[in-house]
Amino acid sequence: MEKKPQFTGPRRPMGAGPRPRPGQRPNRDDRRNDPYQTNERIRAREVRLVGDNVEQGIYPIAQALKIARSQELDLVEISPTAEPPVCRIIDYQKFLYQQKKRQKEQKQKATKVVVKEIRFGPQTDDHDYNFKLKHAQGFLREGSKVKAYVFFRGRSILFKEQGEVLLLRFANDLEDLGKVEMMPVLEGKRMTIMITPLKPAQKKEKPAPDKKKDKGGRQADGDAPADIDGNGSATEQTPNTDNEN
Repeated sequence: MEKKPQFTGPRRPMGAGPRPRPGQRPNRDDRRNDPYQTNERIRAREVRLVGDNVEQGIYPIAQALKIARSQELDLVEISPTAEPPVCRIIDYQKFLYQQKKRQKEQKQKATKVVVKEIRFGPQTDDHDYNFKLKHAQGFLREGSKVKAYVFFRGRSILFKEQGEVLLLRFANDLEDLGKVEMMPVLEGKRMTIMITPLKPAQKKEKPAPDKKKDKGGRQADGDAPADIDGNGSATEQTPNTDNEN
């Protein structure tokens, strides 16, 4: 019986690196995750160059690459959907670094919404209610949202109307600091209400105070100069109207 030759598959080239483990994709340096096409990866025949370091206009791709190489920079396709595609000659790594830095600054400037949760029972007493109400007032003054809910355990789900009344009372007591974003909703064993802090009122600018006037009705800036006599009292000078002999 003849033995069939076993197919072992193509051989890996020399220096191809370690063989990937089972279930692991091979590491390909094809830059598929790059957001922009650069240099020889640009497929358009003509491109429009923009920027301060080139004469703007439409160039063949070969000439655009030649200009980029002469400046030791990269040809980056920033608008592939344009006709022809728009490219810039820049340092690509520096360009990516600036974009990441800009995105990081935007995230830091973005306002973060903080949600504080407050839990009640369907039969919460007044002492516990007032204690949690003070906490909610502090959260709203800080600018945080308040998510209050009533948790029904076991057969206490029969008192869901009582839980709704409690949450509406809670929202009414906080109407000076927040407004209801979501009315009480029953989800499983929880009835939830969401309260958003009110925007602080803008302070009105006070009008500038008027200049002080003395008892004679004249402004302080227009007062006549005064001399101080030996007794320490100020005497106002008056111009001499007598004619000199």
